Amino acid sequence: MDYTLLNIGFGSSVVAERVVTIVSPNSAPMKRLKDEAKEEKRLIDATHGRRTRSIIIMDSNHVILSAILAETVSQRYETLKETEHP
Repeated sequence: MDYTLLNIGFGSSVVAERVVTIVSPNSAPMKRLKDEAKEEKRLIDATHGRRTRSIIIMDSNHVILSAILAETVSQRYETLKETEHP
């Protein structure tokens, strides 16, 4: 099976088909979600030491932090879906 990789910045990618949502990290519920995922060892930090600008939630319930803006990651996701299904 072929997987489509979504670039989330700084050489990191996720399998696009497994993405549930891409959100901004600024709200209190998203901060709680991040903290809970860290406690439960479901958090993957792909920021490379930079500020978190988006949170990607996967169908495996993993939470991935990215230093790329949520809008940018969403645009990349949409572009992948358009090229996959013209």
